[in-house]
Amino acid sequence: KGDEPNVLFPCSRLQMLEAICKHWEGPISLALYLSDAEAQQFLRYAQGSEVLMSRSNVGYHIVYKEGQFYPVNLLRNVAMGQVNTPYMFLLDIDFLPMYGLYEYLRKSVVQLDMGNTKKALVVPAFETLRYRLSFPKSKAELLSQLDMGTLFTFRYHVWTKGHAPTDFAKWRTATTPYRVQWEADFEPYVMVRRECPEYDRRFVGFGWNKVAHIMELDAQEYEFVVLPNAYMIHMPHAPSFDITKFRSNKQYRACLKTLKEEFQQNMSRRYGFAALKYMTVDNNS
Repeated sequence: KGDEPNVLFPCSRLQMLEAICKHWEGPISLALYLSDAEAQQFLRYAQGSEVLMSRSNVGYHIVYKEGQFYPVNLLRNVAMGQVNTPYMFLLDIDFLPMYGLYEYLRKSVVQLDMGNTKKALVVPAFETLRYRLSFPKSKAELLSQLDMGTLFTFRYHVWTKGHAPTDFAKWRTATTPYRVQWEADFEPYVMVRRECPEYDRRFVGFGWNKVAHIMELDAQEYEFVVLPNAYMIHMPHAPSFDITKFRSNKQYRACLKTLKEEFQQNMSRRYGFAALKYMTVDNNS
């Protein structure tokens, strides 16, 4: 499929799927976490959908439910494992990519010589708290909505560290791609080669599941390059069961803290001196 990027979604919010298909005409590898009954329900949903039935480039991969935690990184790995294009854009189901992002990424692959360099192309993430949003058709329109308070940079209210290195102030006026440095807790959404590292499946539920993956990319010397005319928007939904547990359950947070420390020690063993900077990451994040 030449230089086509594939887009990946670990999926629990099926109502978003048709909207995503209208925004992204390229191939999609979709991981679904379902019970037997839900799988049948999804099949009926898909067969009754004119949008989904008109597509021949969407792969549905079902992981059957087991245990009490949402195995988000296992789902991501399942979706990644089924990609048949050289590049993939790693995305969650509750984001809508801008119109035309697929073609823009394809052009960026050539422009930034992705075939001969290790790059992770960052698509800046925004969010709306409104269920009915007039989706911006251009960067200028997005900036206008940002100034009006209809849109915000992603997780601006609760966790700015996750996307701060993207440098939204610079992005506002940027016309060419620019490189940014990894910082603690960075968790951008990126396009990478298909051969990039898998997600660490020990991270289940809420907390550090993307942070650990971005850290791994940095350790393997990927360059993070922000695209000046790309964006995507997180749509509002009810809080997940796992984030509720993280906020309310002390034992859950303690287990996550232990797992983070274990992951950082693993990084130190695998990457040696270069991984020292990861050991200084604040374990309370």
